[in-house]
Amino acid sequence: MQPKPGERTLEPRHRPAAAGGDSVDAALAGAGDAAAYERLYHRHSGRIHGLAVRMMGMDEAEECTQEIFIRAWEKLGSFRGDAAFGTWLYRLGVNMILTMRAKRARRQGKVILAEDELLEAAPARPVSSNAGMDIERAMRRIPDGARDVFVLHDVEGFRHEEIASMLSINIGTSKSQLHRARMLLRKQLGAWREES
Repeated sequence: MQPKPGERTLEPRHRPAAAGGDSVDAALAGAGDAAAYERLYHRHSGRIHGLAVRMMGMDEAEECTQEIFIRAWEKLGSFRGDAAFGTWLYRLGVNMILTMRAKRARRQGKVILAEDELLEAAPARPVSSNAGMDIERAMRRIPDGARDVFVLHDVEGFRHEEIASMLSINIGTSKSQLHRARMLLRKQLGAWREES
């Protein structure tokens, strides 16, 4: 779905890749060239930070982004070039974020709310009437698995097959999680609209 003129989007679905630049810089960085790695960082940090914001929240996004790039530097030797560097980095980021969230949940003894409890726990009125802020706030209320699939499919433009591979789930699970996320978003945003 294309945004209407003047409408704000969460993040561009696709960014142009540097023609051949990533593969050359990845090879150089893998051999220890810090300048090549810095170029990779500047090319991809915005997308990785956006992923971290959507999946971890604004409070943890900066630290999460740094951790992903530190791990990428350590793992560059495992980059074989079978996929584009950006795809490899994004998958590494998704995997790290899922691991970080699992650790955080164990540390905090997080209890997953049922959908009804989740909707009841919503504030009566959003702090801002800005539609983008409302969507981001509503997304934070979606259970992690459904939010992951929603972000990867509807925001980042991945296909269900790719998402299933990234998240180690079945394609059917990806589709049902996307449906669940969309339904919860509609309910949450509808409730806020009715109250305004």
